[in-house]
Parts: sequence; C-alpha cells; structure tokens
Amino acid sequence: MFSGATMNGYWASLCGGMLIGLSAAAFLLLDGRIAGISGIVGRLLLGQDRSLNGAFVLGLLLGPVAYLGAFGDWPVVRIAVPLPLVILAGFLVGFGTRMGSGCTSGHGVMGLARLSPRSMAAVATFMATGILTVTLMRIAGL
Repeated sequence: MFSGATMNGYWASLCGGMLIGLSAAAFLLLDGRIAGISGIVGRLLLGQDRSLNGAFVLGLLLGPVAYLGAFGDWPVVRIAVPLPLVILAGFLVGFGTRMGSGCTSGHGVMGLARLSPRSMAAVATFMATGILTVTLMRIAGL
C-alpha cells in the first residue's frame, strides 16, 4: 500500500490520527475507560492496574517497531530546537497536564467526542497556549 518514501507528513498524520481514534474508541468500548495517556502513565507509575496500563504504554512504545515492520524504515523524527528547550517544553506540558487533569488524548480525543464542557475549555486553553508559545518563540528567533 504505502512505502516509507511515500509516507509523507500528511499520510503519517492521517494514519496516526485514525489509530489514536481507533485505540481510544476500543479502550472505551472494551473497558469502559477514557484513554487519557497522561492518566494511564500516571496510574502505571503509581503501580495501579499495572497489566492494563502497562499493556497500553507498551503498545505506544511498540508503535515505531510496527511502523518499521510495515514500511521497512524507521519513522523520520526531526527536532528543530535545542535539547534543553525540548526538556523544558516537556516539563511544562507535564505540569499543564496535571493542572488540567488530563492531556490532549483525554480531553482532545475523548472529551471533545463526548461533548464535555470541561474538555472543551481544556482544549481551548491548550490551543491558545500553543499558539502564544509558537508566536513568542518566532518573535524571539527560536
């Protein structure tokens, strides 16, 4: 169907989005739970429901291996900012996730699909913060 060379950004994004939606829907239909990655990782780190949360995280980690098996090469990852900035951004995302009681997958995928007002507010906050951050970084030349 696709080779790694034809798997450009749009196809990769489309396939990734479809797989996220499919896995979130399967998690809800099969287990009755919301597929919020930050909550799953947090519960795993706390030692809660290790088998289910561990299987979900293991599936996330094996995604690139499945990509390699399907397309014959590793997905291309380009990080255009310095590593300290990536680490700072990761810390801020984690902090924001805890403040918002959820992350993009929980609020953006599951919450919006369920028409949750709390998730609508959270996603609006994520988007506004992201737009502001990118604007400030471009102004600063980063």
